[in-house]
Amino acid sequence: MSVLGFWAVAREYPERIALVAEDGRQQTYGELCAKVNQIARGLQALGLEHGDGVAMVMSNIPEYQEIFLATQQVGLYVTPINYHLTGPEIAYIIDNCEAKVFFAEERFAEPVNKAIAELNFDKSKCYAIGQIEGFRDYSDIHTGHATELPENRIAGQLMLYTSGTTGRPKGVRRPIEKKDPDQAALLAGMMGALFQIDSAQEGMHLVTGPLYHAAPGGMSNGSLNMGHGMVLMNKWEPERTLELIEKYKITETHMVPTMFNRLLHLPDDVKNKYDVSSMKSVIHGAAPIAVDMKKAMIDWWGPVLFEYYGATEGGGSLATSENWLKKPGTVGTPWPGCTIKVLDDDHNELPANEVGTVYMSSMIGSFEYFKDKKKTDDNRAGDLFTVGDIGYLDEEGWLFLCDRKSDMIISGGVNIYPAEVEKTIILHPKVKDVAVFGVPDDDWGESVQAVVQLKPNIGGNENELREEILAFASERLAKFKLPRYLDFRDELPRLDTGKLYKRYLKEEYKKKFEKAS
Repeated sequence: MSVLGFWAVAREYPERIALVAEDGRQQTYGELCAKVNQIARGLQALGLEHGDGVAMVMSNIPEYQEIFLATQQVGLYVTPINYHLTGPEIAYIIDNCEAKVFFAEERFAEPVNKAIAELNFDKSKCYAIGQIEGFRDYSDIHTGHATELPENRIAGQLMLYTSGTTGRPKGVRRPIEKKDPDQAALLAGMMGALFQIDSAQEGMHLVTGPLYHAAPGGMSNGSLNMGHGMVLMNKWEPERTLELIEKYKITETHMVPTMFNRLLHLPDDVKNKYDVSSMKSVIHGAAPIAVDMKKAMIDWWGPVLFEYYGATEGGGSLATSENWLKKPGTVGTPWPGCTIKVLDDDHNELPANEVGTVYMSSMIGSFEYFKDKKKTDDNRAGDLFTVGDIGYLDEEGWLFLCDRKSDMIISGGVNIYPAEVEKTIILHPKVKDVAVFGVPDDDWGESVQAVVQLKPNIGGNENELREEILAFASERLAKFKLPRYLDFRDELPRLDTGKLYKRYLKEEYKKKFEKAS
């Protein structure tokens, strides 16, 4: 029988490669497990108890996985924070998740220092990979501690933050239960079977997206728990991806449609230069994909694409390549243990092919939006929850999505919430009103478009005003949230109630961009 679960694999196959860093450094399962145990003991020595929180800001480096695994065997919550965020945005999450220990990578020292200063966070509980002024060295958390399994082992929980259209991120929090870490790791490994990842065979998972994101982090951790190694990429590049697939005989990965688009646009001689025949499972989701693009990828790599629809909160659907080719455009049928229903506004279940709001059950346990009971209650229909997506189920139970959250922008697989951008731009002293929405982008899927109404009697050159407003926003928002396009209007369409009627603008700009392409 195949061995499942990180600690079990480390015990049975300590010499198997677990991690390959961007620079080629490697850690075996045995080496990684020893380090993980030391860090877990180090956290316990600081006085952390079951249910306490740890937060971190770092890229795809081995230390990320070391900290994550350490928390997951001593009953802690761990919150990875998007490293693109600004100091105030990082501070909000550190404070909201009630982290007692904080880890950060040197390359993010500037926003991290601003966050820590804003919170007056105890720097004796801050650890740096590299050097950050006032932070303790990362080695302090593990040096001198035993490499054996720590005492009082209980499975921890990943606490991710997902934004809502109201702006502020919300923590998705599940209870810490008295569950054995090895059992929890085994279950995480079994998830890989959904995507036909074979734990009986050695394999390698290419990490193409940021580990702080639910999908790349979850999928790669699932592979690790199946005894497969993780090859870390910090900056995704199309040809480099092909190089790594060939070099390490990559068997599985998680991607977003933007990556497929860029891979397909490589010159034919580059695409034909590399052997990708080792690929068995290419898992993709997080954004809609054009039918022709997906067919082209299947033609190139074979029927190894697995499309899913899901949420940080849990639950989802899955379509294999073979099933998708029979029903192009579907995002699949429910995962085992998950229920998906399409309901009307009164929470009545709709018949096949009728469009409504997609609700599903969480197959990984109950959750709440931390410190936000209203949001928790508002997205429920009995035991089901929704993230606001619109779609329908056909007669055979295959899910098709018609639209996403009414305003959410998905750019390169990343969710961007217009309300947050609008609330920032409106603070500029020359801005009276603003609308932010997504416009078509062949590469990213969508880009951020802002339309601004200036206050009366504001003169000046439009290009200079545009640069001024974007510079103002860049001090308060992460770069990926900034508008790629910013136009000016004398007035924005609002209803008598004051609600911004974006549909007119979105339709106008959609036609504009379609004509331009």
